[in-house]
Amino acid sequence: MNIEDIRHYCLSKVSSSEDFPFDDTTLVFRVRHKIFAMISLDNSEWFVLKCNPDYAIELRDRYSSITPAFHMNKKHWNQINIYQNELADELIYALINHSYDEVVKKLPKKEREILQAESMSRTKDS
Repeated sequence: MNIEDIRHYCLSKVSSSEDFPFDDTTLVFRVRHKIFAMISLDNSEWFVLKCNPDYAIELRDRYSSITPAFHMNKKHWNQINIYQNELADELIYALINHSYDEVVKKLPKKEREILQAESMSRTKDS
């Protein structure tokens, strides 16, 4: 797993986008304008994902490569070291999905409806 794999997978999510809102090196991934993942281009060893608070604790207890995210609300955000090779790619993809889903479920109902319509349209096109 590397930064390009993460970038490609994050951008494959429905209604996802990327930008640099903080500086020229912090790449942010959003769904409907809400952040679900971040990675520093200066230190791509780590990337940050949103997480359910109880699940975040469970993950941190189980894996040394998952810790509370630096400069973020540590209750809701984990940082993941992708170079320790402790985590299977499937788990990293699942954690990205979880982060995306955590953000989506907090979106206003109207935004979730738009996202659902985009998802259905994308499914028809494939």
